[in-house]
Amino acid sequence: MKPISLRPSRAAFALTLIALGAAACAPLNTYYKPGATVAQVNRATTSCEVQALRDVPISTQIRREPPRYVPERRHCDANNNCTTRGGFYVPGELVTFDPNQDLRNRVEGQCMADKGFAPVSIPACPSNVARAASARATTTLPALNPKSCVIRNSDGSFQIVTQG
Repeated sequence: MKPISLRPSRAAFALTLIALGAAACAPLNTYYKPGATVAQVNRATTSCEVQALRDVPISTQIRREPPRYVPERRHCDANNNCTTRGGFYVPGELVTFDPNQDLRNRVEGQCMADKGFAPVSIPACPSNVARAASARATTTLPALNPKSCVIRNSDGSFQIVTQG
């Protein structure tokens, strides 16, 4: 019996690196209140997510998209020998959605606003800024300005930097 290897394949490793690289370039979308700790933001977000889910529960709906007709096609070769392939229907896809999702997001946003937090999107720092900054994690949210950017750390934490 051949032993099973638990090591990830090179392809899986490469995909993981690509995903981490893409996440490093993405902006940080979060709720924000200067002076609050990251732990306070996380605690308030979880509390508001739970409240929103309780007030506006998930309502999974399933809908079938209409079928699509692909008309017949005529193909001719260089000698003008033609064949016609008959048309056919492609069945509609099943789509699952939650019509309450937008309302639930608004309820969560209102809850966070009531706690003094506002949604922000902080752009990723340019690579030269990220390389020059000492590696650390932000624990208390600083005041933001137009030159603020974020560095994402490999452990999932982040560092907010104000350039200049």
